[in-house]
Amino acid sequence: MKSLGFPEIPADRIAQTPLAERDQAKLMVLNRKDGTLAHQRFYHLPDYLFPGDALVLNDVRVLPARLYGKKPTGGRVTVLLLARFPGEGPDRWTALVTPRPRVGSDIFFPDNLQAKVVGDCADGEWELVFSEPVDPVLSRWGRMPLPPYIKRTPDANAEDLAAYQTVYSVDKITIPSENKQKNFVLPLREGRVRDFVKGEEHRPVPQGAVAAPTAGLHFTPELLETIKRKGVRVSFLTLWVGWGTFRPIATDDFRAHRMLPEPYRIPLKTVEDVSAARQEGKKVWAVGTTAVRALESAADRDGAIKAGTGIATLYITPGYPFRAIDHLVTNFHMPGHTPLVLTAAFAGIDPLRHAYEEAIAKSYRFLSYGDAMAIL
Repeated sequence: MKSLGFPEIPADRIAQTPLAERDQAKLMVLNRKDGTLAHQRFYHLPDYLFPGDALVLNDVRVLPARLYGKKPTGGRVTVLLLARFPGEGPDRWTALVTPRPRVGSDIFFPDNLQAKVVGDCADGEWELVFSEPVDPVLSRWGRMPLPPYIKRTPDANAEDLAAYQTVYSVDKITIPSENKQKNFVLPLREGRVRDFVKGEEHRPVPQGAVAAPTAGLHFTPELLETIKRKGVRVSFLTLWVGWGTFRPIATDDFRAHRMLPEPYRIPLKTVEDVSAARQEGKKVWAVGTTAVRALESAADRDGAIKAGTGIATLYITPGYPFRAIDHLVTNFHMPGHTPLVLTAAFAGIDPLRHAYEEAIAKSYRFLSYGDAMAIL
């Protein structure tokens, strides 16, 4: 039930490095109407887009949020920063910590930065309080949060800083807070500011994504210009990808899995582009499962999208009635993970399983740095 019967991905098909040219990736095109498959390159994607269509991409920027530290005994500790608590005072974050720490323990980082584990949060997260602001250390020592199936250590000065980032990603959206608190990134709908205060408790705010919206890694500026010149409406939203997107399904029945919340923001232009495409009988394309979650979370029963911010908790499984999108551009995902479940819900389990078997047979590259699919 976890894998939906999808074949295991051979280890040698999991891409360990990015291609030199982003748009040279293979592109498998799956037609949902008849189940046919076509084999192209990603730079052929504009051939499937038509004037008036809406192409929606997630412009979130990945934070180089992985830090390597040491225990007082000298043992190595890996920390993945997730979200920062707002307000004055010490720099506080939620984080994943490996190996599992104990509350009260200390972690030592380069440049004399120190953190204390002050809380055991839900879902395997920990609360850390740092001795000084983290940003200077992140800018120098932070590593890109490559997924664990990439079996190499990312170098802060190497290709991953650029390759594991879409060419259209933007820096975090920062606006003044009514409460004069720091580090807010999400504007509320009516021009006000969401301060993430629940009672007296301040909720942590993501400062960037901790995983790339990998379907977007194949786009180049030139390819986007080609798509725009064709008359396609290109617009963006932001979903701050959290670790819940790549958290393995732990339940025996995939339907019992719980998605972790992820904040999103949909600008008015994106809503207007999607609405115009709908009114003209054109198609709405989502680039990546994260864009799908944001659009479907913001859609009403008729598929109309609302501008503004929200928290995506939606878990899309087979049988879900898609309202907001017509076509999907995505990568090949790992069985037993929620992006594959969402893609199977959109494409159909059997057609997608056949596509994966074909991809293995034809030596496609899988996962984050791998090849792509367009599902029509």
